[in-house]
Amino acid sequence: MRTLYLFCAAAPPIYHVAGAIEAAQARGWDVCLGLTSTAATWLHDNLSGLETLTGHPVRSAYRMPGDENVWPKADAICFAPITANSLNAWALGLTPSWPVGVVVEGIGKRIPMVALPCVNEALAAHPQVDRSVGVLRAAGVTVLYGEGGWVPNPSGQGRPAEYPWHLALDVADRTV
Repeated sequence: MRTLYLFCAAAPPIYHVAGAIEAAQARGWDVCLGLTSTAATWLHDNLSGLETLTGHPVRSAYRMPGDENVWPKADAICFAPITANSLNAWALGLTPSWPVGVVVEGIGKRIPMVALPCVNEALAAHPQVDRSVGVLRAAGVTVLYGEGGWVPNPSGQGRPAEYPWHLALDVADRTV
């Protein structure tokens, strides 16, 4: 079975992550869920259910030296939703959170990766967002941003139930 690391940052679509996990499982993926620390806080009351759903511990922190890695090796990584903060950190090679650290290394390990941002128009207006998208694409990451991917919405007018998880899963399916 193929293993998908599904990483999520703190954006409203994470409240629908169980549906995304089920959709990935229906496509034949063994899903391991990783969250930024803020996303883990948002989903705190759901973590045990998500562990039951995936069959793996939900991770949001670095392992201690010497601790065993309890997840199987990733065949692909989807970072969805990814916020402007995590996107920019990834592109700059910064590792402020465990999921971002994994994808920064993932470039060097040549793991197939897809990012599906969730940013509003105000955040997207910052010039670093476009630079980060360009850097990641040049490094081989599929970034689903703009036409055919995530199109930023006006601030305060999110549409988390309409988040296109399937686009990221489609790319993951094609990479493996």
